[in-house]
Amino acid sequence: MRPRLVLFGDSITELSFADGGWGAALADHFARKADVVLRGFSGYNTRWALRVLARAMEGAAAAADPAAVTVFFGANDASLPERKQGHQHVPLDEYQSNLRAICAYFKEQWPSTKIILITPPPIYEPARIRDMYGEDDPSKLPERTNEAAGTYAQACLTVAKELNHPVIDIWTKMQQFPDWQTSALCDGLHFTPLGNKILFDCVLETLESIGFSQGSLQPDLPLFHDIDPKDPLKAFEI
Repeated sequence: MRPRLVLFGDSITELSFADGGWGAALADHFARKADVVLRGFSGYNTRWALRVLARAMEGAAAAADPAAVTVFFGANDASLPERKQGHQHVPLDEYQSNLRAICAYFKEQWPSTKIILITPPPIYEPARIRDMYGEDDPSKLPERTNEAAGTYAQACLTVAKELNHPVIDIWTKMQQFPDWQTSALCDGLHFTPLGNKILFDCVLETLESIGFSQGSLQPDLPLFHDIDPKDPLKAFEI
C-alpha cells in the first residue's frame, strides 16, 4: 500500500491543489510512490478545526497510519478581534492549546505518523486592505497585521519545540525573499506560484529530515520500462 501524506489546514492548504500549488507539487513529486490527501478548510481557525477534526479525518487513513501530516493553522487565528473578520480570531493561549490538542489527537489515532507544524505566513497589510475593501484607502485598517502573524508564528514554534515535532517557520522563511510582499503573496495572505514553491521546498526538506524521500520509496506496481515487451504479463506476477 502506498504511504500517505495528509495536509490539514486552512485556505492556504485548501488552495494547495490549485494550479502551481504546493500540495499539487507534492502529489506530482511523489507520483506512484505516495498519495497526498487534502484536508484544507478555507477560513478555519484552530478552534473550528479542533471541533471538526474527527469528521475531517474520515477516510484520510487507510489500513496503515499516514507517514506524515502537516498542521498549518494560525493565519485566521491571528485576525485582529476588533476589526473586520474578527470572528476568526482565537486568543494566543487558546491557539497554542488547540495546536497541542490537534497534535494529541493525531498521536492517539495515528501513533506512527510524523506531525509537521507550519507557522502562519507573513502578511502584507496594504494588499489586505485592497482585498477587504477593493481600494487603497488609508483610512481603512487591515484585518490582519504582520506583527500579529509573527506573534502567532512564534507561538507555533514554541509548541513544536515543546512537543518535539518538526516545524516549518514559513513566516521567517518567506520574508527572506526579495519583494516577498508581492512576489510570494498574491493578496497579502495567500500564495503566488513563488510562495507555493517556497513552502513546497520547505515541506520536502522537512520530509527528508524524517526519512521520507522520493529516493527511499518504491513504486507499488511495475514501471513501464521494466515490462518485458516479449512477455508483458510476467511483470505483474506476484
